[in-house]
Amino acid sequence: MKIIAVIPARYASTRFPAKLMQDLGGKTVILKTYEAAINTQLFDDVFVVTDSDLIYDEIVSNGGKAIRSIKAHESGSDRIAEAVENLDVDIVINVQGDEPFIDAAPLAKVIEVFRNDTTKQVDLASLMREITDEAEINNPNNVKVVVDQNGFALYFSRSVIPYPREKNVGVRYMQHIGIYAFRKQALLDFYSLPMKSLEASEKLEQLRYLEFGKRIKMVETSHVGIGIDTPEDLEKARKML
Repeated sequence: MKIIAVIPARYASTRFPAKLMQDLGGKTVILKTYEAAINTQLFDDVFVVTDSDLIYDEIVSNGGKAIRSIKAHESGSDRIAEAVENLDVDIVINVQGDEPFIDAAPLAKVIEVFRNDTTKQVDLASLMREITDEAEINNPNNVKVVVDQNGFALYFSRSVIPYPREKNVGVRYMQHIGIYAFRKQALLDFYSLPMKSLEASEKLEQLRYLEFGKRIKMVETSHVGIGIDTPEDLEKARKML
């Protein structure tokens, strides 16, 4: 089973323009992330996929592998699908380009799902963590997920799910952590399918997979990624080096 990591890397960013090209300990954020993915030793190959000449040149000039994204895309899955369409690969892991402090443990968890899935019942695997703070639960930027008894996702939402009409019934609230592992065919199917109303309403691409019958296996973790979304995040990251 051939497993690769793909790091989608857009130059433009609403909250922090050009954040991936910012300096972090003498290297750019995107190069740090790329090298961290390689250093996990979990992947047969690692690629950055980008629509930016600057990012492409940054990776290639430092001996890395990059793929130019030719088409305009509405989601990360679309961008990754275009990149891997002609690659010989079985499983694709989506690594966030703005998380240079990659923890190998949660990535290994989603990979293990596919190693154990001998009957190929799983199309995607992803992570979730329990949240108990009311503000976190109610925050629409924290995507919640509910799963069935076998750990397969039933629905993702920015709203509070399940709604707590009855208290003290043992409900756990689970936040979706945006690390994905895909079977290549699931990615290619996504690429060819139209956006439907649920995805359009919630602005959550994972709902397209569910709407078209794909099975997403969720794995619980305590992992919280350290992303660089603002200049303040970058300063915190610099202090961690």
